Amino acid sequence: MVAAMAAFALEDMFLKSAAWEVPVGQILMLFGTGGTLGFLILARIRGERVFTRALLSRGIALRAALESTARLCYTLAIALTPLSSASAILQATPLVVVAGAALLLGERVAWSRWLAILAGFGGVLMILRPGPGSFEAASLFAVFGMLGFAGRDLTTRVMPRGLSNATLGFCGFVVLIPTGALFLAATGGAVWPSASSWAALAAGTLFGIVAYAALTAAMRTGEVSVVTPFRYSRLLFGVTLGVLVFGERPDTATLLGSAVILGSGLFIMLGRRKTAPVQRASGGRSA
Repeated sequence: MVAAMAAFALEDMFLKSAAWEVPVGQILMLFGTGGTLGFLILARIRGERVFTRALLSRGIALRAALESTARLCYTLAIALTPLSSASAILQATPLVVVAGAALLLGERVAWSRWLAILAGFGGVLMILRPGPGSFEAASLFAVFGMLGFAGRDLTTRVMPRGLSNATLGFCGFVVLIPTGALFLAATGGAVWPSASSWAALAAGTLFGIVAYAALTAAMRTGEVSVVTPFRYSRLLFGVTLGVLVFGERPDTATLLGSAVILGSGLFIMLGRRKTAPVQRASGGRSA
């Protein structure tokens, strides 16, 4: 899980670097193409089928729509705002997943965790600072991206069992090609990337594939309640890369908001780990 989060942070870093020259729509097209080919090759190596009837299900269509929305918004966020703040807002994704599981999937959530969810959203507001003179509208792209990723994760939980991980990875990347093409058609400005931008795009795609594969391995081979809290290591990697590579200096409000989000998420995940054995014995479900 830690390796996956480090790879995701490096993916963000390289895509942000490419965005200095290459339009976001074009980045999504190239990133999606590279990831699609990568997962097709991975599926062939593993002997997994990618093209099945399940690809025509409504669940896959909804997941694809959420994936494309999330990727577009979050790529805009890392292109237009500091990497450290975008990474911090993204860490609220598990909070939204827990809330969504309760509201949409009927999972039980204790009142203490609802309070932690509200506190986490308060941390997001601390980073956004919705007020005159301090609010940066582009930061909302990170919020929309976070909500899209949370929706994608929720739909993943109800995907047909016959779908392989390679199929889900393929679907997640292939949808970015038309999404990027439509956004580029609307905004214009396609360019031929320089050698450094090609290298950044290639590296970002490679780390994206590695991150997804590592995340899948963590979730399939480890206890979910044990490995999930380590998702928050992405915040550390994102802030560190933002400071070292892009010279960012997160202000006090961003650091405090990040700490609130981190604390809220860990409270929910660690609390779930402690109560899971009792609830399994009683046949209940919890988030």
